Order: sequence, then C-alpha cells, then structure tokens
Amino acid sequence: MKKFIKIHYLLILNLLLSGCETDLDINKNPDLLVPNKIPLSSELPAAITGIAGATGSYYAIIGGFWSQFWTQSAVANQYKSIDDYTLNAGSSINSGGWANMYDALTDVRNIKRVALEEENWNYYLIATTLEVYASQVLTDFYGEIPYSEANDPGILNPKFESEETVYDLMVSNLKEALGKDLSTSPEGNQPGNTDFIFKGDMTKWVQFANTVLLKVYLRQTEVRESVAQSGINELYTNNASFLEEDAVVDIFINGDSKSNPLYESDRRQLNVGTNLRASSTIGSYLSTSDDPRLAKFFDGTTFQNQGDYDDGSGSAAVVKLSATDPVYFISLAESKFLQAEAAVRFRNGTNASALYNAGVIAAFSQWGLEAGDLITGAYVFPNTNNNDQIEAIITQKWISFFPGKGYESFFEYNRTGFPITSSINQTDPEYIPGQFAYSIEGKTGGVFPKRIEYPIDESQRNSNTPTVKKITEPVWYDAN
Repeated sequence: MKKFIKIHYLLILNLLLSGCETDLDINKNPDLLVPNKIPLSSELPAAITGIAGATGSYYAIIGGFWSQFWTQSAVANQYKSIDDYTLNAGSSINSGGWANMYDALTDVRNIKRVALEEENWNYYLIATTLEVYASQVLTDFYGEIPYSEANDPGILNPKFESEETVYDLMVSNLKEALGKDLSTSPEGNQPGNTDFIFKGDMTKWVQFANTVLLKVYLRQTEVRESVAQSGINELYTNNASFLEEDAVVDIFINGDSKSNPLYESDRRQLNVGTNLRASSTIGSYLSTSDDPRLAKFFDGTTFQNQGDYDDGSGSAAVVKLSATDPVYFISLAESKFLQAEAAVRFRNGTNASALYNAGVIAAFSQWGLEAGDLITGAYVFPNTNNNDQIEAIITQKWISFFPGKGYESFFEYNRTGFPITSSINQTDPEYIPGQFAYSIEGKTGGVFPKRIEYPIDESQRNSNTPTVKKITEPVWYDAN
C-alpha cells in the first residue's frame, strides 16, 4: 500500500489538468523539476492531493479503527495490528502516512517559499494554511515532529520540536499569513482551477485559515486553557469569519488509480471488499437513535464488537465506501461544531445551540439527509451544563467524521474523553450504545492507543529522531 498514493495522484493530476487552463506540462512530473521552475499553479494541485492522499487513506484507516467506526473483519487479517493496538514502527501503513505527508509538505513549502519571494500573498496564505493543516495531523499523531527545519533540502537531519513549540509556530505562521494584504498579490498569477478546494476564492481561504486556527486553539483547552481562550477571544474581537461551506477535495472518479484514496487503498488495491466491518460502537449508537445515516454507513444492521475478529462468523455489516467520495479537509459541520464549542467554553454560550444545530444539520446534509426530529429528540442540545454540551458537540462531530476523518475523532477523544469510555465489555447486556470499548483482542493491557510510533525509516534516516514512545503514551494535550 505504500507506493500507490504518489502514483495515484500523479495520474489524477494528468486526468484533471488536461482539461484545465494551466501552464503545467502534464507529461512532466513536478517533483522532477527544479523548485524555482515549477509554476505555483502547477505545484498547488500536487500539494492538495498529496495531503488528501495521506490523510484520506493511511490515516483514515487508522483513525477509523481507533475512533471505532469499524473493526477488522472476522474473515480477514489485513488490519489486525491496528485493531489490537500493536501497530509499530515497522508498519507500512505508518511509514506510508508519514512519508506521503512530508512529501506533500515539500510541495507546500516550496509554494510558500516562492510566494514569499514574489510577494504573492494569495498563494502564501494557501500554502501556510495547508502547511498547518497537515502539520497538526502529524504532531497530534506522533508528538514531536520536524517543523521549522522540515522539507529543507539543505538540512538532512531536521530537528524535532516539541508539540507545544509546533503549536505555537503553527499559530504564529497562520496569523502572519492572515495579516498579509491579499489585494497586492500579482494580478497575473492568481490561484484558479488548479486550486481543487476553492478554485482560487480567497475569501473562502481566509475562512479556512481562521477555522484551522480556531481548531488549533481548541485543541489546547485541556493543557493551556489560557492560551486557547486568549487566541479565540482575539479571533472574535477581530471579527474573524469561519467556513460557511465544506473545504473539500471532490475530484474523484470511478477508475483505477483515480478514485477516493480510502476506496482505492482498501477496496481496489487490496482487491478485498469486506475488510472493514461495522463496529458495535458507532453502529449501536446510530441504531438506538434511529439515525438514517446508519444505512449510508453500512450495508446492514449487524455489528461486530470492537476487535472481535476471532469470532469466525464474518456476518457483520460491511462499511460502505464509494470511489467518488470526496475527501474533507474541514466540513461545514466541523466548522459549526468548532464554533459551538468555542461558544460554550469561552463566549458564555452565545449562539451555542444554534451553531450546534447548524452542525448537526450540515452533517446530515453531507449524506443527502435531513436531521428531522433528531435535532429536537435524541440529538437535542442539552440545557443542563457545559460538560453535557461539550459531550453533545464532540459526539456529533465524531459521527460527522465518518468515514474518512476518524483520525480527528481519535484526537478529540484523547483531548476531551468523549465519547465516554465503557467500563464493561460490549458483550455485556448493560453496555451503553456509543461508548468506546477496549478492543477484545487488544494487546496493551486495557490501555487505549494514544499515538503512533515514529516510522523505522525515519529513525534510520534522521539521527535527530527522538526515542520511540509507546503507543499508549499520551500526547501533550491528552485529558484522559
């Protein structure tokens, strides 16, 4: 699985850009060109699709298991090391995610460097937003990562920086890029059709950047609450605008090496259509709530307890994936849920209920559905206390991330403890639907995974790689 992503997205670029007005020669691989010779409009699609490929396949698979969207099929064994928490430094899915994300960041940071030299602040903001978006995923999975010195061809052993340092740098970089005067960018070199997210609409890129910044602040609530509060207050004082539509890559077609990365990697490349089975965790929650998304997520209503891949039955519902599924960077639903949480925590609840409801409605709309009575019934916004409101927001955000952003649900579970962890096995009649359950085949003594180990390839190549931390060692903002 390690090699397909890069090849896959070069083919997509060839397919799509052949119909676009662009100065990219589709017979040339941008990675083989001298960095200064790559037009910004040609390198941007490689950056966007590279991030979409890494997050939408490798990390989507891991995140889907650890946020309990799915569990390993009882009649296969492709992902057992993820489901039983023995994923290690030598795993190809681990090294593939790391390598492909940093490969995409090579394109991102070259765009940023050239844009800075040319004072093209539109491309500079786009590149900085993508840089922070990708780096947040990396640091939340691994802890310390190369950031300041990463992707510099003159530095063979980039230093690793602490999570706190990376977060501070991400905030500083985003604020600096947002402070540029976009109207002074060169008129003849503007993002257009090769911007696969917003087609060069810089108002939406500003909203995207602000929403990423809001997420970065909120991720620190349990470890540096004052930093989170100060940053969020500044956003609102400055009348920051947030996403009012999906930041999404929706370019995929049903063809070999041209489809959604999760579908491509799990279904087409593996040639197995039943690896991922409906986890009892999310399945039972949707079922007891009479949530119509259940039929969109799975091909049946029989669920498999998390990690129970030795039962031999193979009867659990299979996860539905489509070749043409989009890859969401930040959905409208996530934007609204982020704003709702900020309102509850730091804005005296101002508009929290309305923002939460808007998030639920948007999450259903992604599947062509309406929330209906659920928004006033099973999913009603609590009027009791802040903790209940945060639980409701994070729980609905968890569902909204299905299928491709389970890694974000995993990060939020580590930060907030929601959904709640069950104290009993899922086989117990007293199990409460939707509560996280330790994998039946788990090999970590009842402790959930908290991070991914550094890939062995990185440890062997970079002498600055920190000592590997166990998969059960919490990241810095973990509240559990």
